[in-house]
Amino acid sequence: MNAQEPMDLNDPALRARAVAAARGDAPFDVLIKGGQILDVVTGLLRGGDIGLVGPLIASVHSPSSRSDATETIDGSGTIIAPGLIDTHMHIESSMVTPSAYAAAVVPRGVTTVVWDPHEFGNVHGLDGVRWAIEASRDLPLRTLLLAPSCVPSAPGLEVAGADFDASVIAEMLGWPEIAGIAEVMNMRGVIDGDPRMTDIVNAGLAADKLVCGHARGLAGADLNAFMAAGVSSDHELTSADDLLQKLAAGLTIELRGSHDHLLREFVAALNGLGHLPSTVTLCTDDVFPDELFHCGGLDDVVRRLVSYGMRPEWALRAATFNAAQRLKRSDLGLIAAGRRADIVLFRDLVEFETKSVIANGRIVSRDGAIVVDIACAGSAPLQHSVKLAALTENDFRIPSKGERVRVATIDRPRFTQWGKAETVVRDGFVVPPVGSAMISVVHRHGKVDGRPRIGFLTGWGEWRGAFCTTVSHDSHNLTVFGGNVADMTLAANAVISAGGGMAVVQDGEIKVLLPLPLSGLVSEAPLEETAATFRAIRRAMEDIVDWKPPYLVFKACFGATLACNAGPHQTDRGIADMATGRVMESPVLEIL
Repeated sequence: MNAQEPMDLNDPALRARAVAAARGDAPFDVLIKGGQILDVVTGLLRGGDIGLVGPLIASVHSPSSRSDATETIDGSGTIIAPGLIDTHMHIESSMVTPSAYAAAVVPRGVTTVVWDPHEFGNVHGLDGVRWAIEASRDLPLRTLLLAPSCVPSAPGLEVAGADFDASVIAEMLGWPEIAGIAEVMNMRGVIDGDPRMTDIVNAGLAADKLVCGHARGLAGADLNAFMAAGVSSDHELTSADDLLQKLAAGLTIELRGSHDHLLREFVAALNGLGHLPSTVTLCTDDVFPDELFHCGGLDDVVRRLVSYGMRPEWALRAATFNAAQRLKRSDLGLIAAGRRADIVLFRDLVEFETKSVIANGRIVSRDGAIVVDIACAGSAPLQHSVKLAALTENDFRIPSKGERVRVATIDRPRFTQWGKAETVVRDGFVVPPVGSAMISVVHRHGKVDGRPRIGFLTGWGEWRGAFCTTVSHDSHNLTVFGGNVADMTLAANAVISAGGGMAVVQDGEIKVLLPLPLSGLVSEAPLEETAATFRAIRRAMEDIVDWKPPYLVFKACFGATLACNAGPHQTDRGIADMATGRVMESPVLEIL
């Protein structure tokens, strides 16, 4: 992104050239002819040609009424729409670099993303955010970065690689590339008036920049308090009723594609209103590499919404004009004279394949292929982020006296709750309760001790092996799931040796290893290669545990440590509960 945006369009010489071209006294730089323009305000299609001068739309005029241009694009048979805007996402979730991400989504019509780099921030602190800025500076994808608000997401309950208090947030908000405060996940802290979170939100308000939210499960007085503090958006919707209540409350909705099981009921609820509220925008949030490679980014969300019954013009309005209004970017989101030339020529409004993509007045894609060079940033600042020595099997055992113990358990994926179980002690170590799986989180940033903290999961099925990952929201400590300590140890050491990533182990054999040596989150390998290995991880995991959608799914492994959410969660400090501020270093409650 040009740090001068959006004021760059107000250059007097540029405006003068555009005015002359619009009058017909000078040729256009680019003329798009022959397509049908989708007016995302009215929802109507109309014939029209579009003249561009530099990054500016100079004219939208009658078909074939002008032919004077340096370059002409044949738009015959296409529907012309503004470039798509993803209002909330994390590039790191796709496990590729920003340049690889841009190469994947720009040819699909995505021209702007709002990136919360809190994964890099949690691992590397300000250096991670600075790297994100540099890595996205010269991309054909406009990247509006946000200041990560919750590093860590649950202070006192976990330890990340950095700690962003209000002074750090204020520093980032002073950078021209930072468009606001990223999703405020410490909901309880905001609602209860915790000074740390209050100061962070107030820093965003003082900077007159976006303050974005994460309002999962909030309603009534809690939702009012969250919004009264200054938070104004949410993507953590749980049901159609939740969607309608939050629309009525006045939140901007970032309707996300990463929870596909909810999209049908969201579409039905919006269709029931009979109109699309101006506060509905679209986002991807998290897109895994195989999904990115095979399906795309925000274009995939648009495509699925339409397949579930949303009108195409509504989906595109949410992804363009509504998004631009939310971002206070009046230069984006509309094909009209005086606006920025981010334009997509779609072949249809079903599959949304593109014929051409124009970003900032420049043709960047033809027939689904990128046609401009994309620079790759050096990765040295992200290397060597896993600061752990090899682990032993005893590191994954819980010592205890006695012969029987009562232990605390973490019940259910995603919507966790406290549970209890009784089990035996053998050779001085607690035997996992019948029907449970083990979870261990190991601090890997070198800030505190790296001794594994272990808990027992119920409702996660019987595990026939182990899975280790350094992609573990949001502190991204080394996290290991498994049914036996031997496989857990082998998986953990494979990931440590790789400098981060994921490993699936069964019966003492490493089935699949995906190295992610950049921050323990990202690979520099081509997207196709990373996607293929990640898909192999998915397939191998089906042999390890029996999934039960929509909650007991592979994706649940990556959010199992998200301690800012309600209920108990395993962290590098123990079993943590945001509601009470309690951390149990060991799950042993009582020796019987």
